[in-house]
Amino acid sequence: MAYLAAVLVSSFGTSAMMLAAGIWVMELTGSSSLAAWTGFLLWAPTLAGPVIGAVVDRAPRRRQVMVGTHAVMGLLLLLLLLVDDRTHVWLIFAVMFAYGVSFVVLDAAETAVLPAAISADLLGDVNGLRMSASEGMKLAAPLIGAGLFAWLGGASVAVLDAVTFFAAAALCLLLRPGPLTHEPETTPWGQRIAEGFRVLWAHRELRRIVFAAAAVMTVGGLTGTMVYAVVDEGLHRSPAFAGVLSAIQGGGSVAGGLLAGTLQRRIRPHVFVGVSIAAFAAGALLRVLPSLPAVAVSSVLIGVTLPWVLIAVATRVQSDIPGAYLGRVSGTVGLLTFAPGAAGQAAGASLLAVTDYRLILAAGAAVAAVTAALCFRPLGSARADGPEAGPGWTGRRQGPGGQTGGRTRTDGPEHGPGERAGSRAQVDRPEARPRRTDQRQGQDGRAGPSGIRRDRYRRAR
Repeated sequence: MAYLAAVLVSSFGTSAMMLAAGIWVMELTGSSSLAAWTGFLLWAPTLAGPVIGAVVDRAPRRRQVMVGTHAVMGLLLLLLLLVDDRTHVWLIFAVMFAYGVSFVVLDAAETAVLPAAISADLLGDVNGLRMSASEGMKLAAPLIGAGLFAWLGGASVAVLDAVTFFAAAALCLLLRPGPLTHEPETTPWGQRIAEGFRVLWAHRELRRIVFAAAAVMTVGGLTGTMVYAVVDEGLHRSPAFAGVLSAIQGGGSVAGGLLAGTLQRRIRPHVFVGVSIAAFAAGALLRVLPSLPAVAVSSVLIGVTLPWVLIAVATRVQSDIPGAYLGRVSGTVGLLTFAPGAAGQAAGASLLAVTDYRLILAAGAAVAAVTAALCFRPLGSARADGPEAGPGWTGRRQGPGGQTGGRTRTDGPEHGPGERAGSRAQVDRPEARPRRTDQRQGQDGRAGPSGIRRDRYRRAR
């Protein structure tokens, strides 16, 4: 598939460049503090996710947004050929910040393009494969990037990354998504940006798993800072052994991505997220033990389960949010799920100076366990996401195992203003149910992927 090939290629270049940028700044300035700023600039644009998402929502052709973003980033990376000494470090910082903006833009655009390009029941598989490809590249690409930097210098890594961006742009041209919802909006910018959060809040299950993801990412950042203490004080090994644990965790992430699609089809989303967070809590607690096998198992559990949470959130957003709001909701979800990780890292680094790492890990595991328990609570009425959901409501219900069905009645009418699929008025009026011939149905009578998409776009308008 062209999309997964684009992810694979761009992830390789990104993983190589993210490490090489910090090494480059360190070599030019001798300052580890300035080198750390490259990482901060990469993730800082996430804070503006809702704003960037609102801009992407106004684009009528979001596949072209993906192509253009990849192409522009390739050109910007070639500017790093001008870096010659420490006076040009600002250029590296500027390109890294643009890199971060491209992450948010691409995420918002891809979130809209994927549901229009593939069937709804394959979204979980594709999101899982995307995660596996990305995490797999993190295992090898940084080593290749560091080796290329040592051999030919930072400019060579920038050229390599630029080539991968151009290749990804070409692959994105092969995507053939269906029609995407786009409507000119006259509402003020502030209200338009806030719409992303409002639409998210209107979906009870999505709201629950997003805030659960925010909690577990906070704990993940907190426990992630403990790795050197675990290696030194717990396992009595050199700091370099942290690289082994990182590789084990990365392998777990690759495996987790491959399994995610199948599991999501069999388990309801909030239950799947709850199970993932409970397993993460077990992994965090295992790191308290001064045992190499226990810590290795911990790394596998953490590597598998954190991506599961993010994959479940992404799949649910793509499945339930109308195309007209996907950019804003995606940016809001990105802010709520990734910003807490940075806060958790800061808290962990501060607490580690005054507290035993085992107490911090135990506390983090307890918070994750409580979060998992909250995920398992029943959702309540099946109409929980009904009238109060406003424009973000898709009118779709949960089938067995958490799969999202099509409309409540697949032979229902075209919906006028104020009407919802499956409402009592529609069911009780035979004359309101003309035969539909343009909608594909499966053996269970539910609308096929194209019918689901047309229905979603019609409600968004």
